[in-house]
Amino acid sequence: MNTKNNSRILALLFVGVLMGALDISIVGPAIPAIEKSINVDIHLMSWIFSIYVLANLVGISLMAKLSDFYGRRKIYILSLTIFALGSLIVALSHNYNLLLFGRAVQGFGASGIFPVASAVVGDIFPPEKRGRTLGLIGAVFGIAFIIGPVIAGLVLKYFVWNDLFYINLPIAAVLIYFSNKLLPTEPVAKSSSIDWKGIIILGVLLSSFAYGINEINANSFWESIVSLKVLPFLLLSILGLIFLIIIEKKAFTPVVNPRLFMIRQIRLTGLIAIGTGIFQASFVFLPSMAIASFGVATSTASFMLLPVVIATAIGSPISGRLLDKYGSRALIITGLILASIGFVLLSLVLADTTIFYAGGAFLGLGFSILSGSALRYIMLNEVSVSERATTQGLITIFVSIGQMTGAAIIGTLVASNSLLTKGYKQVFFFISIFAFLLAVTGIFLKSRSRELQSLILPKFEE
Repeated sequence: MNTKNNSRILALLFVGVLMGALDISIVGPAIPAIEKSINVDIHLMSWIFSIYVLANLVGISLMAKLSDFYGRRKIYILSLTIFALGSLIVALSHNYNLLLFGRAVQGFGASGIFPVASAVVGDIFPPEKRGRTLGLIGAVFGIAFIIGPVIAGLVLKYFVWNDLFYINLPIAAVLIYFSNKLLPTEPVAKSSSIDWKGIIILGVLLSSFAYGINEINANSFWESIVSLKVLPFLLLSILGLIFLIIIEKKAFTPVVNPRLFMIRQIRLTGLIAIGTGIFQASFVFLPSMAIASFGVATSTASFMLLPVVIATAIGSPISGRLLDKYGSRALIITGLILASIGFVLLSLVLADTTIFYAGGAFLGLGFSILSGSALRYIMLNEVSVSERATTQGLITIFVSIGQMTGAAIIGTLVASNSLLTKGYKQVFFFISIFAFLLAVTGIFLKSRSRELQSLILPKFEE
């Protein structure tokens, strides 16, 4: 494919991922209006986020595998169509149950957008350009967090909250039209048999873990762990993992190939991806820390996160270019060290906002490397064409598991301390140590010379 077509495809993928990312960031400002409109308990509103993430996790492996079997174009269009349908359901909903159903449909549709987009990058761009391209796509999330609240604020000022989701319909229609013209159509997998057992067990495993971890009460941690709302679901997720390993070893076309994890590069990448999710979960607690430390209003605390967001948006495309030049090991170690410095600075915050802003900026730069391109770059280079979409989905799953686990652990540790400010400082100090230890493990990733050599060798193929 020529350069002009590749640029068009990149723009198409960029807008598609942006649309999916925006539907996470625009919901927060809309919650008061939604709560007032459908008259539901505020404690239930968190499921507007959770159901989207859960459906996204459940659908990732299926959509990724289908894109291998039936071609990127068909599944990307299918994902966009499902996402648009979910947006329409949410926009038309005037009761809580329909709203949640629509958000679940949206999340399931979004589950095919990012993994397929990353796989297309591996399909059409040469290895020396993959890093910068993935960096541009990774920057979408930073951009979404910047413009999402602004878009939501403008729409809510002049219209009703439902209109936030009507916006997706014309965008999705345009994306579907150009996807049908531009995206590659040829399947990349040799077989079209689908591992339904593996997909179902993986879905049960992730759903059980997500539900159980979200039901943990930070104020009574141990009591909630052994409660019927948490313990049975966590046990079910463990059993699901055991059954998944057994079944996938025998499957002809496994949805998650256990033999992939015999590759050290992939094992380390998975571990760092989980750590990245834990770091990202800490982002949620920064406004509360700002309020506790500086006594600012909630709106002011949100604006105090701008250094994190801006650094992420700026750092992602830059780190992508550096990735092509210096390789994944150097970038990942750098990202983990930057994140560690950021967490150390946050653990030192007293009454000086300068340290808080500096810590946020270091976190943003670290996130831009870890969340953007480096981890996905490794997966693209380590596996065959037929495993690309699946392993891109795995990265998302690992990061999401880290996010959910991190949120539960951080919330519990902070709540267990009588002084919130002291609790946040202790948590961020421990996370800084964890980030540094992960940086040490990053030494065992492939050097740039070995990474370049692996690009010309046959990839893992079951």
